[in-house]
Amino acid sequence: MNTDLRQRRALVTGVSSGIGAAIAERLLQEGWLVEGMSRSAPAIAHPHLRFTAADLMAPASLADALAGLPPVDALVHAAGVMRVGKLGELAGEDAKAMWRLHVEAATQLVEHVVPRMPEGSANGGRVVLIGSRTAQGAAGRGQYAATKAAMVGLARSWALELAPRGITVNVVAPGATDTPMLKDPNRTGLPPKLPPIGRFVKPEEVAALTAFLLSDSAAAITGQQILVCGGASL
Repeated sequence: MNTDLRQRRALVTGVSSGIGAAIAERLLQEGWLVEGMSRSAPAIAHPHLRFTAADLMAPASLADALAGLPPVDALVHAAGVMRVGKLGELAGEDAKAMWRLHVEAATQLVEHVVPRMPEGSANGGRVVLIGSRTAQGAAGRGQYAATKAAMVGLARSWALELAPRGITVNVVAPGATDTPMLKDPNRTGLPPKLPPIGRFVKPEEVAALTAFLLSDSAAAITGQQILVCGGASL
């Protein structure tokens, strides 16, 4: 729980569905003001949710959306896309799209919001990137894994740079999660596998960990990749 009396504001990308929507809902429940960004409007309506349409694949569109953004206490980059393919079937355009969204857009977001984030050893700014357990490598998902691994490198580097300001940067890395991405026809032939717990991860479980990392209680956690995978990494 946050200890200051000021209502905090978070920017959450990918709020139209899946993990991004679950994170926005969780933060709203905890009293945050939420700035939501995605191409499509979210299904949820809340007086403390302000939505700005933005195509994160297009640098100019994202720049326009960020131009009207007030300072935020936290950034959660949850927007993501998966394209799969085995060696011999890889598409360069798929790799470019995933790199743009997972790496370049993340960098554009952080470059914009971090300079205006609050500082402090207990309640400084927070950055959480939604990565993937697949960053460790997975057959048929090499290009996707590479972009999510790059996210970890960015987060650890930024964490070192921002630690003196009391701003933390972490990666939450889910395994197969019950979201629309799980049913994406682009991953035909490479279906997700159930983890040892016998079910897919719930978006709300990813949201709960993310909310904790944004709290004052997580001030000493930075530069980490935390897996939520139902035992799939064991």
